[in-house]
Amino acid sequence: MNEPWYPARAVVDLDAVRGNVRVLRDAAPGAAVMAVVKADAYGHGLLPVARAALAAGATWLGVAQPAEALALRAAGITARTFTWLYAPGAPLAELVSADVDVSVHAPWGVEEVAAAARAAGRPARVHLKVDTGLGRSGVMPDQLPEVVARLVALQGDGLLELVGVWSHLAFADEPDHPTVRGQADVFDRAVEVAERAGAHLEVRHLANSAATLTTQHVHHELVRPGLAVYGLSPVPQLGGPDAFGLRPAMTLEARLATVKAVPAGQGVSYGHAFRTPRDTVLGDVPLGYGDGIPRHASGSQDVPGAPILVGNGPSARMLHVTGRVCMDQFMVDLGPDATERAGDTVVLFGDGATGAPTAQDWADACGTISYEITTRLGARVPRVHLHAEENPA
Repeated sequence: MNEPWYPARAVVDLDAVRGNVRVLRDAAPGAAVMAVVKADAYGHGLLPVARAALAAGATWLGVAQPAEALALRAAGITARTFTWLYAPGAPLAELVSADVDVSVHAPWGVEEVAAAARAAGRPARVHLKVDTGLGRSGVMPDQLPEVVARLVALQGDGLLELVGVWSHLAFADEPDHPTVRGQADVFDRAVEVAERAGAHLEVRHLANSAATLTTQHVHHELVRPGLAVYGLSPVPQLGGPDAFGLRPAMTLEARLATVKAVPAGQGVSYGHAFRTPRDTVLGDVPLGYGDGIPRHASGSQDVPGAPILVGNGPSARMLHVTGRVCMDQFMVDLGPDATERAGDTVVLFGDGATGAPTAQDWADACGTISYEITTRLGARVPRVHLHAEENPA
């Protein structure tokens, strides 16, 4: 186990990350790839994943929060980096000084970026976020002429460079949904507004993982894959990772803390949502919702919980979370003939090609998406990174 010692770990295969980035490059051959490493690289580890993605040919890194961009720079990573989510008063001057591209996603952001450029003594590189239909952040189309005019004027003053226009699709995971074409049309009109006003755009970017893999007409000069970098399918209804040549990078495993025989009728965990139907053996897995394991992964008498793999090789068994997930642990009914011992390893999720449950299996069991399963994994679970030798600064 990694230091500090903990009875569980997330093993992240950086070879898988590199392979996935190469797949994404091939899927969008006319575009540069921005590997999105926000939220601690979807729980996989910001710096190791960023370096692995760059080694495989990504030329941009994308993060939501300014602190994430500054952490990349503090680690000596100099690749083109874009950050997009901040409220008034954010440390934009630090970002500009650190050569980080920033988004303007609301009219108030224009003057804040200009003030940051003055404080930094250098022009800011700006990407204008347009709300093309997601209803989240972004300048509304009717606000565009005024906002663009101000950005171009500030560019003329040498305070900023309007280098990009970008947006986000609401239904990218349903490639045939009519909103995909509709948002693309709104986006194209926004680009025309910017160019007619005098912007000389370096990049347009609209495609996330799903659109990178399935919707070529929105690739433009830059694609922004996130989930697929980590080997998970952004369109599970169309196919799992193997359907797109992806390989899951994270395996979450733990060591059994206790293994003990109990009688029939034994209540298991809080509320006794499960009672043993026969004499059996229970195992205690030392991961819980304090580690980011969803409480919705719990099992009851009638509904099995999320799947886990117990054992190795031909003798490995797919079992399920038994009873309610606790803050630090959950139980598994190992069956009356169990041979496991305390200290044996169980796999919660990993690469389905190895026989392990997947993050998608856990998402299905919990009524959520695979993004949440990996991203919510707590900081106290050690990350062990394999095959880091190719990583550049």
